[in-house]
Amino acid sequence: MDRRSFVVGTAASAATLASGQARAQDAYPSRTITMISPFPPGGVSDTITRPLDAALEVVFKQPVVLENKAGAAGAVGAQFAASAKPDGYTLLSHIVSISGFATVDKLFDRQPKFTNADFIPLARIVADPIVLIASKDAPYKTLKDLVADAKANPNKLIYSSSGLYGASHIPTVLFTKSAGNLEIRHLPTNGGGPAVTAVLGGNVNFFMSPTSIALPHIRAGKVQPLAVSSAKRTKSLPDVPTFKELGYDLEYYFWVGIFAPKGTPTPIVNVLRDGLNKAAHSKQFLDTLENLGQELAYMDQPEFAAFWAVDSKRQEDAINAIGRVQG
Repeated sequence: MDRRSFVVGTAASAATLASGQARAQDAYPSRTITMISPFPPGGVSDTITRPLDAALEVVFKQPVVLENKAGAAGAVGAQFAASAKPDGYTLLSHIVSISGFATVDKLFDRQPKFTNADFIPLARIVADPIVLIASKDAPYKTLKDLVADAKANPNKLIYSSSGLYGASHIPTVLFTKSAGNLEIRHLPTNGGGPAVTAVLGGNVNFFMSPTSIALPHIRAGKVQPLAVSSAKRTKSLPDVPTFKELGYDLEYYFWVGIFAPKGTPTPIVNVLRDGLNKAAHSKQFLDTLENLGQELAYMDQPEFAAFWAVDSKRQEDAINAIGRVQG
């Protein structure tokens, strides 16, 4: 082989190798995806996201690992995800409360740590109504009993929540206002799991829980369901009246959505959208939802983005109506 042929052949081999490396680098996903859950284990974000991650692993043929980063009613994990490298390998599972963090910061004259613009909404998975559950030892058979007790004993009843201005705090305050500005003490926790535990342990009188989290405890007779926040009665709790039936203007849903950091390339976003759609509609995931007493309420990115914009305004209005509270 002469020198010219060797040089040409070497250059061609190098070009082929570089092209192959570029294709390998472009392939997504090619390694583990981390899904951030901003709450402790036991809450609805956790119980929905874990089986979704398992279904995603089947679709992507790569590990999808759930990482709990709890704190500040979900703000800590959201801030972490917002500042992550936008390469599709760090995603966020969050709930309805993600819409209100910037509004709360402004309410307290703080610079928002992140806003909705820091995320790309990929898909909404479920939209769970809230059910008001009371301690099994509480002397309530109906919501009317609880309201009467609260009015007769101002600041004696205690409710738990997943955190200040969180997804269970907001509907509770809206309920207490619609019931005549009930004076009830608040025990904020760092997630839905600890908030349910407070009810089970008799440390609080009630908690406004996502239905899927409360259902096992309701079925086991450990708590009493008094009302649900859906527009009509739920299939999983057909005997429990809605707040609207009982005369309270409260309709509220605890949804779970998947987000990517802003700046994530469109080709990766499209792969994620397709993967999430397949995973969420898989028999594996749907069977898990049924066992949880949940129903799929799937929205793909365009529909979810439009929904999120409207829902964020609703959350903003609710937070501003509540005003500054310390817990």
